[in-house]
Parts: sequence; structure tokens; C-alpha cells
Amino acid sequence: MERTLAQAATHLGLTRPKLIARMREKGLLNERNLPVYPNRDRDYLRIKDGQWYHDQLGMQYSQSTRVKEHGIRWLAEQLDVDLPAIPADNREVA
Repeated sequence: MERTLAQAATHLGLTRPKLIARMREKGLLNERNLPVYPNRDRDYLRIKDGQWYHDQLGMQYSQSTRVKEHGIRWLAEQLDVDLPAIPADNREVA
């Protein structure tokens, strides 16, 4: 499962702008919010390529950062963020 930066921020208890700012401070993201070291961090972060067609401008291309499943805990360690506790499962076993 991959998460957008906004989803990862929510999971870490941060806002998207705060997550991006902290990742930039640590040298994990560049000015385009893409991983600075995509090969080194490939187990945790991924660049997603997107494209769509615009009637007047033709094909449009975009790139965004996705956080992989193992990337959440890694990001928490890199940014010195305490992961929120996983709520206890209060369902009764039948």
C-alpha cells in the first residue's frame, strides 16, 4: 500500500505542509517535493509519474512522491516523530 504525502502526514500526526518542510530540512525532498535520493530511498519512497490530456495544452505530465508501506516507520525515525499508538481492538472474539 502506498500513501500520498498528505495521507502519510495524517498517519504521522502532522499536516502535509509540516511533513514536507521537515522532509526538506532532513534532505529527503527537493524543491519539487520529489525524493532527493530516489535510488537510496527506493524501499521507502517512490516517484509516481502521471499524465493526462488537456484540450488546449495537449498531454500534461506530473510527478509526485508516494510513501511505501515500510516508509511510514522509516519516516517517523528520520523525522524524530512518535507514531501514534495503534488503538486496541475491543471487539469480542466469538
